[in-house]
Amino acid sequence: MGLASSELHDEVKELNLSYLMLAQRMLRDDKEAGMYRLGFSVEVADVVAKLTMAQILRLSTSATLLCRFRFNDHAVLSALADKRSKVPQQTAGIHQAIVLAGQTVEQPT
Repeated sequence: MGLASSELHDEVKELNLSYLMLAQRMLRDDKEAGMYRLGFSVEVADVVAKLTMAQILRLSTSATLLCRFRFNDHAVLSALADKRSKVPQQTAGIHQAIVLAGQTVEQPT
């Protein structure tokens, strides 16, 4: 593994650790809101909420990102990211929530 690959892997591990810790905190603070914001099913939320720190550390070492980008529709992403948009920020947030609400949640594998 080259230096650039090693650095990239380290950054992925750091992001995974941050994501898992944030997800767990969100689920423990308000499970329903956390599930909605993370796109988790009840089963996935239960597993993540119960992870020990050792399990979180072990999972975070994956070279694969554990989080995923939830905007898979080019048109929607482009519209939300358009700097020229005349839509007020509050309305853009509502639109974003509506789009995310229409997506399916993670299914346990």
